[in-house]
Amino acid sequence: MQSAINFITVEEYFKLEQTSHIRHEYVDGEVFAMAGASEEHNLITGNIYTLLRSHLRGVPCRTFASDMKVKVKVQKADIFYYPDVLVTCDPNDNERYFKTSPKLIVEVLSNSTKTIDKREKRLNYQNIESLQEYILISQDEIKVEVYRKDNQGNWLIQSLGKDDKLRLDSINLTLMMPDIYEDVIKIL
Repeated sequence: MQSAINFITVEEYFKLEQTSHIRHEYVDGEVFAMAGASEEHNLITGNIYTLLRSHLRGVPCRTFASDMKVKVKVQKADIFYYPDVLVTCDPNDNERYFKTSPKLIVEVLSNSTKTIDKREKRLNYQNIESLQEYILISQDEIKVEVYRKDNQGNWLIQSLGKDDKLRLDSINLTLMMPDIYEDVIKIL
């Protein structure tokens, strides 16, 4: 016997998130608990956040890590994800608990999330008009996938390895792999 799925409203979701000890993502009425992250995941996320925040100091862009949601509207569905790192440069993107106009989104892949990050989230994020780059970073090997929107609105993919540099056109920054994987390379 299958149990019924209980759908909740966006308002109920926000109320739940304000009192919950764990984070949940929201996809068109359903909530999904977020799993804890590994040491490698936390180090990479922290490295990226620190590098981006330092680079963007003094410009109108803002960098957020892990606890800031991104709202995606796909057809009539409201979706709220927690990306690992996001950058918004839109001064009107000023909701307190979520952002709607990210320019750059970074996800650090884990075994439990990589399929969702590469398929569902990628396709949904690519519906965000302001998004220029979506970056997927492996925590198990030195590997980065870059999804970049070109001038015609097409999404191109680039795969990078240990000898490559990560060029972030959206914020005019180039990152070296040792900087992204600082304190993680010893583990890999």
